[in-house]
Amino acid sequence: MIINNIIDKFLAVAHILKVTTPRPTRKGQGEGLLLLLPLLLFTSCSIKDDLPLPIRKAQITAFEIEGQCDESGEGYAAATIDKEKNTIDVYVDDRVDITRLRIRRLEANFDAKISVEDSKTYFPESSFYAVGDACPVLDCSHEITFVLTTYQTYRWTLRVHQVIKREVEVENQVGTAAIDPVNCNVAVYVAPTQDLRTVRVNKMILGGIHGKMEPDPTGQTLDFSMRRTYKVTYAWSQTPVTWEVFIYNADKEIATTADVFPHANKAYVTGNIQNGSTPLVEYRVKGSSTWEVVSPGHLQINTASYEATITSLLPGTEYECQVSAGGASSGIRTFTTAPNLQLENNSFDNWHIVGNGNQALYNPWKEGGSGYWDTGNRGATTVGASNSTYKDEEGRGRFANLQSKYIVIKFAAGNIFTGSYLKTDGTNGILSFGRPFDSFPTKLQFDYSFQTSIVNRGGNKWDEKYSRYISKDTYDNMRGKPDSCSVYIALLGDKDEEEFEGVTYPFIIRTRPSELHLFDPNAENVIAYGQFTSGEDQLEWKTRTISLNYHYKFRTPKYIVVVASSSKYGDYFIGGDASLLKIDNMKLLYD
Repeated sequence: MIINNIIDKFLAVAHILKVTTPRPTRKGQGEGLLLLLPLLLFTSCSIKDDLPLPIRKAQITAFEIEGQCDESGEGYAAATIDKEKNTIDVYVDDRVDITRLRIRRLEANFDAKISVEDSKTYFPESSFYAVGDACPVLDCSHEITFVLTTYQTYRWTLRVHQVIKREVEVENQVGTAAIDPVNCNVAVYVAPTQDLRTVRVNKMILGGIHGKMEPDPTGQTLDFSMRRTYKVTYAWSQTPVTWEVFIYNADKEIATTADVFPHANKAYVTGNIQNGSTPLVEYRVKGSSTWEVVSPGHLQINTASYEATITSLLPGTEYECQVSAGGASSGIRTFTTAPNLQLENNSFDNWHIVGNGNQALYNPWKEGGSGYWDTGNRGATTVGASNSTYKDEEGRGRFANLQSKYIVIKFAAGNIFTGSYLKTDGTNGILSFGRPFDSFPTKLQFDYSFQTSIVNRGGNKWDEKYSRYISKDTYDNMRGKPDSCSVYIALLGDKDEEEFEGVTYPFIIRTRPSELHLFDPNAENVIAYGQFTSGEDQLEWKTRTISLNYHYKFRTPKYIVVVASSSKYGDYFIGGDASLLKIDNMKLLYD
């Protein structure tokens, strides 16, 4: 280890000499360095060890596991890698043994050395992508700690969540079944009048959708006056597990409940009902004497619960709602719909210019006012002119004119975004995305025209494994192809707020390669998202609409992010230096 440290320091000094001293002639080339090495070896024992080691923050950049799935347990979803918290969260389905999971892929930057803390099981010491029996196996029934070592040591936590669907539904059920997977028992309550000797089982799944039950009680009328036992075999095992099912009479019928979560033009009503009953969901504007009824097409009934969607509501309006089922009523619930909020300066009419000539800085807000939108111009004007500006056209007025350019030493895409440019870090930027917002739009509409160009700049693809940019000579995926413009919208919660220089922001973008931190539309904090991209010329103005896909309909947004760029991969400094996106009249729509 001491010798390795000495060599590291020697190489560091050698690098300094290389970049700070004249290039040697061919005859004497390398002689100084050869003399320097033994000198360093000799003096290392007496010279204080005060040369700092380089900081190389080891990060896991890719992870795959056997049986990987989404939260529903059916489709596939990538692992959630949080590079700020050093965590990996991944879901697996009910076909795999979580105590013996094959790890198919683990990649770390800087070629970090990898180990598993407190484990004697074999695990590769470097990044790998394996198949079949070559995959290392870990017990993932508890949290796993990976130790990544470069010059420093970093710990990462792996959390594997297994999705095993268990459902029990019987006739005249009251509430949902209490399923205890640890002790392997189920408790179900039925109506007080239900004869326990003749209970019809509508559904009983205890081993997941790929498991088996013996005997299978589904569709049978059985005697549950005493407990019944079943053999449950999971898909990954040949050994059955004994489950016990208990059914009791409830003291009273289940009450009908109603909880309302309003959006702007709709509201979701959820609650409990007596099993076998059909809820009647009614609503009205507060103060009105007439009730409207939610149609069956907007009603979903589960075992002993329901979800109704009330549509065509007025924004910012107070309503009343009530639900009745099986002779019981929820009582009247009062709620207010969210307002139909709009983006500020959404026609991009307000700009002011600071400076002049090639150093003129175009800012998308009134002089003396506060910014709602911003651009990357403050980064571009450190070496050249603003490339995100405004133009005026007769009959249209002012609009945002976003031009991709190669500015002296670096490619820059024209861009505009809700948020603020915080700081220039060398030739890179630190930006804040997002403005306060607490409504529920369904679409973003805008006018645009786009002139594409061939990708001829950058060619530097971010390489997660080595935490650097690949040489443009080796990156051929986009070079020579048409550049694409991009417009996207996202609604954010408050889970990933970040602090920069003592101020809290919704989301911080960093474009420096060693600290690259870009927007992830699949992050847990993204409540809704929609995007438009195009690599085709649209030389005449055209109206376009982006639909928002809500990942979480029962969460209220706190921020809105809207970003438009003349080059989709401008964050990676890739694009065509003649691409031009004109954009105007951004409007939020509410259905």
